[in-house]
Amino acid sequence: MRSTVTIHRDYTISVIDPRLYGSFIEHMGRAVYTGIYEPDHPTADEDGMRQDVADLVRELDVPVVRYPGGNFVSAYNWEDGIGPKEDRPVRLDLAWHTSESNQVGIHEFSKWCDSVGTEMMLAINLGTRGLNEARNFLEYVNHPGGSEWSDLRRKNGREAPWNVKLWCLGNEMDGPWQTGHKTAHEYGRLAYETAKAMRSFDKSLELVVCGSSSATMPTYPEWEATVLDHTYEEVDYISLHMYLDNYEKDTAGYLAKSLTLDRYIETVAGIITYIKAKKRSKKDVYISFDEWNVWYHSKKRDEATLAGEKGWPFAPPLLEDDYNFEDVLQVGCILNTFINRADVVKIACLAQLVNVIAPIMTEPGGAAWRQTIFYPYYFASRFGRGTALKLAVDCPTYHVDNIGEVPMLDVSAVHNEKDGYIALFAVNRSSTETIDLDVVLQGYMPGSVIDDQVISHPDINITNTASKPDNVRPEAAADATISDGRLTAALAPLSYRFIRVKL
Repeated sequence: MRSTVTIHRDYTISVIDPRLYGSFIEHMGRAVYTGIYEPDHPTADEDGMRQDVADLVRELDVPVVRYPGGNFVSAYNWEDGIGPKEDRPVRLDLAWHTSESNQVGIHEFSKWCDSVGTEMMLAINLGTRGLNEARNFLEYVNHPGGSEWSDLRRKNGREAPWNVKLWCLGNEMDGPWQTGHKTAHEYGRLAYETAKAMRSFDKSLELVVCGSSSATMPTYPEWEATVLDHTYEEVDYISLHMYLDNYEKDTAGYLAKSLTLDRYIETVAGIITYIKAKKRSKKDVYISFDEWNVWYHSKKRDEATLAGEKGWPFAPPLLEDDYNFEDVLQVGCILNTFINRADVVKIACLAQLVNVIAPIMTEPGGAAWRQTIFYPYYFASRFGRGTALKLAVDCPTYHVDNIGEVPMLDVSAVHNEKDGYIALFAVNRSSTETIDLDVVLQGYMPGSVIDDQVISHPDINITNTASKPDNVRPEAAADATISDGRLTAALAPLSYRFIRVKL
């Protein structure tokens, strides 16, 4: 099955914002406690942070991490996580029906971010709280000193401000499940006034307003139009969320679902353009896709905890999806979608980073390991920095009801001018046919293939576990070659491929 991809150096999509490869840590399940923080763990540092986990996060080179939620933030008092740990209150978290010890707050999280080389993307509570609490939090985090909240930060051990630039104005406020859920008009007015106040403190802040929590919401896409109508001149991004699943156990249909993600982005990009024209505005607003992943493996086993049948446990296992090989292909397709939409999607956060629908898993007191989806995220984050290239793709398709024609080949490419290479990320969606890939490199002087990795497995349901952490992992491929300005390779059925060409 032949597929041709034409790349021309003059046809580009956009420079990729490195934050396209961000992630997310929420105070839920074991993301924080026994995830990044476990003081009694053999690898814990003086701050109680697991260094085995930190090493894996550093390996991923995560540029930004959204915190502390998620649904959790909509009833969160940020003041609970500051000051002496022994004085911090235990709170009941309504979002996940658990207890929160507040042993990790802004100080602990910021030190962890510094240690793993990432930046904070902070979310504020616009569910049960509002403008006043937001401006106080901002003052605590970003003001040098000489005011009530900044001096309290200094008293609590942090002399210099953190100067966090990226702030989320609430979380999924379109969702009836959200504590403090609001209509689009109610939320739009509150978000506008909060953004205006925050900009009075610092005009250089980057502010993210809530869009739809999925493309299936009954209020979508009117929600985006209404909220942006209120907030357009005061915000920089509108957030989108999407989780994909395969309850149908249909691999072909499952791998087609990344096309619904693409259409979701296209629709919201159109709404942004419409509101910009309506406002006669000269500024641009972009998309922050700050929650995305595969999520369905764990939903049934979480029902009792979420229904309150287990009381109010501390850090119980929640949303601990055991990702299989099939999910590698889906995550690869999602990342390709973001790269190919890098002109409008500037920030994206894989939800989440540790234990909770995550690429990294841990055992309390025990091992940490890479889930199967760790690897496509790793390749994109490490080698997908640069300029997204506009591809002309000619390949066979297959039909999926309610989606339409689906390309057998899903592909993106990035030109890294700094290091002088083109990175190609490809997924073969076919379960039976090898793709004979022919990539025409026009306007470039390709040298040699310097990296060629494949992820494949005969069992689409195989997972990585603590005892068998390498069931699914990349392996060196050997057939990608360069000749007469063309790259050729054979992509095995249901496989992920990463190829890097030196220029």
